Amino acid sequence: MLHTTIAPRTCISCPRTAILPRRHLPSTRLRIRASLTENNNGVKVEYTPWLIVGLGNPGNKYHGTRHNVGFEVIDQIAQKHDVVLNTIQSKAVIGIGCIGEVPILLAKPQAYMNFSGESVGPLAAYYQVPLRHILLIYDEMSLPNGVMRLQPKGGHGHHNGVKSVIDHLDGCRQFPRLCIGIGNPPGTMDMKAFLLQRFSPTERVQIDLATEQGVEAVTNLVLNGFNQQITRFNLSQKYKYHKV
Repeated sequence: MLHTTIAPRTCISCPRTAILPRRHLPSTRLRIRASLTENNNGVKVEYTPWLIVGLGNPGNKYHGTRHNVGFEVIDQIAQKHDVVLNTIQSKAVIGIGCIGEVPILLAKPQAYMNFSGESVGPLAAYYQVPLRHILLIYDEMSLPNGVMRLQPKGGHGHHNGVKSVIDHLDGCRQFPRLCIGIGNPPGTMDMKAFLLQRFSPTERVQIDLATEQGVEAVTNLVLNGFNQQITRFNLSQKYKYHKV
């Protein structure tokens, strides 16, 4: 059951540079509290949180469709890291947890794809998440089905959900994104019909593998940033279904 929780007014201390301006929101709010751990020198370390957002359309009607793979990855992350998605805030279903010691906020906007930014903008501003820690997960027709790409920034690529997010982040594009390939419509098939169609059995196998690999890539990104493992991940994805 979904509910809204009232919590003490505590929050993570984030760097004051490259963050979004705060916007007015209702006073009944959640807060993420960072874990304080000691490093090898005995110094307390406070981690900057990640806002991880999967794009999709709400409701059973759209469950399992190509346009909702972002939601699927969020569900897999929540399952792997024991995050409960049971709270509504800023027109999104959210859940708060951690990957390792790093606090995360998972979100699935519920205002339909084309209005995803109405959730992402307010959540990022409210929790004072830096742009570099806002990870967007969504479907990408320019990639073959089941092939992924993890980038530190980019444009909207004519994806209306991503365009809405950029608009609500004051036009900023410097945030990470995990793109999940769904391929192009066959023949003269209408693009909208294609996006709202469910996967074939063969495609579903590829997407299920992609979501598993996507969760591992997101985990590595949150813990280690854009390192050589991410470079290798992107390279392996590029030639995923190429026969040598």
